[in-house]
Amino acid sequence: MHLISDSTGETLIASARAVTSQYQFNQAIEHIYPLVRNQMKLKNAIQAITKEPGIVLYTISDFEIGEYLESKCKEIGVPVVSVLEPIFQSFHSYLGKPTRRVVGAQHALDSEYFNRIHALNFTMLHDDGVIPENVEDVDVILLGISRTSKTPTSIYLANRGVKTANIPLVPGMVLPEKVINAKKPLIVTLIASTDRIQQVRQNRLLELNASVHSASYADRASIAEELVNARKLSAKHDWPLVDVSRKSIEEAAATILVLHSQHIAKLEAEKENND
Repeated sequence: MHLISDSTGETLIASARAVTSQYQFNQAIEHIYPLVRNQMKLKNAIQAITKEPGIVLYTISDFEIGEYLESKCKEIGVPVVSVLEPIFQSFHSYLGKPTRRVVGAQHALDSEYFNRIHALNFTMLHDDGVIPENVEDVDVILLGISRTSKTPTSIYLANRGVKTANIPLVPGMVLPEKVINAKKPLIVTLIASTDRIQQVRQNRLLELNASVHSASYADRASIAEELVNARKLSAKHDWPLVDVSRKSIEEAAATILVLHSQHIAKLEAEKENND
């Protein structure tokens, strides 16, 4: 499979993998060509396609380069698809306006971009229990016992512009009052099945070649008790639970983003009522 883009290729790669994931008995071999913005760079990709024929997917704004690629693929005898073209046509039909065809427009260095960078910096500084002086500066606080994917989920949310802090729920440790009493942040508890956490913790201990505290850390009964306490804490404060046992980081983050939107709407409604 040959993926050709005049930008970073992120959109193209995500689209291609969404499709190939549906073919569980076939393994896609990806050849990726980013920043293809002239025929000279395109020729290198065409040479590779000729050598190893396969499905060609592309996102190229320039009509001439796109047409050149399609003509060459027809000569080689391989299928070629402009991934965004059907979407452009639908937008054009509905809006009655042609697209600007600006290369990499989604990567513009605008205020949204810098907000994401700020959110990422903020999140990296407030990982693993580091709470900001003003907890109301946080958008989302993730709670969870060890090995519930708090850090990677936080980073993914930050890439969506959400300032996130994560706090581990450790046996015997009490949450700070400023977290419990926080109003602006959405507080979410991540949980997983006992078996899942035990498996991940055992693998973690093997990676670290650790023996200290390993008996309780990966003990099934201890993990089950930690999860019960996490559920009780969330129920007490009416914090939503997100079970990550069978969720990818992206799926867990998508769930949290929906909860965050609902949380913001609730806060705004309360503010209007108070006014």
